[in-house]
Amino acid sequence: MDCSAEESDIRRAVEPIDGIRGLHFQLGQRTLRIDGTPGAVTLALDAIRKAGYAPSPLGAPSTHTGGENTHAHDHEQAGGYRRLAAALALAFAAEGVAYFAPDATAWKVLGMAIAAIAIGLAGLETYVKGLNALRQARLNINALMSVAVTGAFVIGQWPEAAMVMALYAIAELIEARSVDRARNAIKALVDLAPSDAEVRQADGTWLRMPATAVAIGAIARVKPGERLALDGIVVRGSSSIDQSPVTGESIPVDKEPGDAVFAGTVNGHGEIEFRVTAAASDTTLARIIHAVEEAQGSRAPTQRFVDRFAAVYTPVVFALAVAVAVLPPLFLGWAWLASIYKALVLLVIACPCALVISTPVTIVSGLAAAARRGILIKGGTYLEDARLIKAVALDKTGTLTEGAPKLVAFSAWGGMQADEVTVSRLAKSLAARSDHPVSKAIAQGLDVDVVEVDGFAALPGRGVAGTVGAEALVLGNHRLIRERGQSDARLEAELATHEALGRTVTLLASERGVLGVFAIADTLRSDAANAIAQLRALGVTPVMLSGDNQATAQAVARDAGITDARGGLLPQDKLDVIREMRTRYGATAMAGDGINDAPALAQADIGFAMGAAGTDTAMEAADVVIMNDRLGRIAETIRLSRRTHAVLWQNISLALAIKVVFFVLAVFGSATMWMAVFADMGASLLVVGNGLRLLRGVAR
Repeated sequence: MDCSAEESDIRRAVEPIDGIRGLHFQLGQRTLRIDGTPGAVTLALDAIRKAGYAPSPLGAPSTHTGGENTHAHDHEQAGGYRRLAAALALAFAAEGVAYFAPDATAWKVLGMAIAAIAIGLAGLETYVKGLNALRQARLNINALMSVAVTGAFVIGQWPEAAMVMALYAIAELIEARSVDRARNAIKALVDLAPSDAEVRQADGTWLRMPATAVAIGAIARVKPGERLALDGIVVRGSSSIDQSPVTGESIPVDKEPGDAVFAGTVNGHGEIEFRVTAAASDTTLARIIHAVEEAQGSRAPTQRFVDRFAAVYTPVVFALAVAVAVLPPLFLGWAWLASIYKALVLLVIACPCALVISTPVTIVSGLAAAARRGILIKGGTYLEDARLIKAVALDKTGTLTEGAPKLVAFSAWGGMQADEVTVSRLAKSLAARSDHPVSKAIAQGLDVDVVEVDGFAALPGRGVAGTVGAEALVLGNHRLIRERGQSDARLEAELATHEALGRTVTLLASERGVLGVFAIADTLRSDAANAIAQLRALGVTPVMLSGDNQATAQAVARDAGITDARGGLLPQDKLDVIREMRTRYGATAMAGDGINDAPALAQADIGFAMGAAGTDTAMEAADVVIMNDRLGRIAETIRLSRRTHAVLWQNISLALAIKVVFFVLAVFGSATMWMAVFADMGASLLVVGNGLRLLRGVAR
């Protein structure tokens, strides 16, 4: 089962059976899952065999590919090469007999016998599928070739019939190998995660065991240079890990206790131990593979169009060939054999293989190219439709910004300007005792030692208080300082400046007055401004959405290069903004964290979940999952979509143009069956090669 035409054959054979609840095709893996009653499944397998296919049941699902299956496939493929080589040699022998002894009866019989053997070696499978299709009144590629080759043999063109069948079989094999390149780009993901892991036992020893047998909560370890077999949280050790297979990050990421690690990634310089957080079948990598496989199973708009076109095109061409065979001899005085030969050439040219194969190869290549960059596109529809995006709504917190407050400005105040180190030490000593995010940001942002704090207390809604030495101190917000009567016009002006920039201000004060001003903000991601510039260069309008106040939203948007910022939004408000943007701009995307923004992601034409590695909710909520936090991946997705769409229509135009040229040549007697096969084979290889260009990477 190599293409959507064969999928359609199987679907038509199986769907009418009572008790069949669903058919789930995975062309990339050549598999079909049948949901139905046991009796219905048995009938379905019989129907598939009658359609000319040989279904082979798979065992229990596995995330790893067995070596025995690979060796068996290689052996079978080698046998196919030898058989086709023999068929081609016999076809040349038949041509030689026809050329050197065209009139000798005995030699002619020998040549016909050789040609028949060649056809049998090369075309037995094609004949079985073709005859089954004709018996069921279906005109597919195999039916056309079977009729064309049989007709050529009957009218005395037996050497050409043998050569056509041999060349067609070889072309099919070459196409299958070419298409496998696209499929293997996805299958390679499966091999990223090792099949076993080193796990700590109850007695403290370490045992290497199958990854599928490792329980959640077990402690595993990975040595330098090894790949991780499972997802987990680091509990001991530190290292840098190459996460590019999962997140697309080009630079290794430092990992310490408490950090998440993913199956399929490569450990760097240090040994680490981690607590397993997901079964082998449910790791982030396994979910990526599953999502990509599902995406391959869903047909893109252009692919659906091509399938519908081919369903009409093939019968029309068959009718045209019949007309060419019958009408000219009856009305124009053509010779019957010459007219029939032209009709057979038309049948060979008519094979829609290049047309049908061009779309799935291109779509799979595009999905694979995206996956390599940490962009998980959950269907061919989204891969194609991303090119239509005219506007992108971007959530502020966690998407445009880091999502965690940081200390961005500090100034000593009052009489302490000359002693910033002392002010910093006092502020950090108080902040380090609190779990509040603002206090944590101050403690992490000040690189000084702490001193002992006595009488530490939290002031709900205001800040914290404590005593250092003999001096009582508070670290609190603007409201607390006003209540203490320690604010003045100069301080108010300073605070207004920070607040206009969307910063949260915390102040350190003693009984003497304000000692220091600390400005905290959720900082813009380092790549945000460049990502916004890329979107604008593509003609896409960025709009920022935020639940923060309008002043904060505008400040962040200004730094990012966004002119349209919407602040003070609740989740329902974001839905309304998405609807308004779709009316104003057209196709609108939404980029968010995939959890709080799930309603808006669903409302948008395409939803982008940012930084979703290991996040189930983000995987489910969005149409496109950016496995890391790089905003630039949105623009890359749009560029890839535009490039994929261009390649799709290049392939369709190329396939149809070659058909039209040879139709004209065939009608006027300038094309032979050989030429028709080479044209079909050449067109197929050209469109496959063009589609595979997408695997070279995402367009820049």
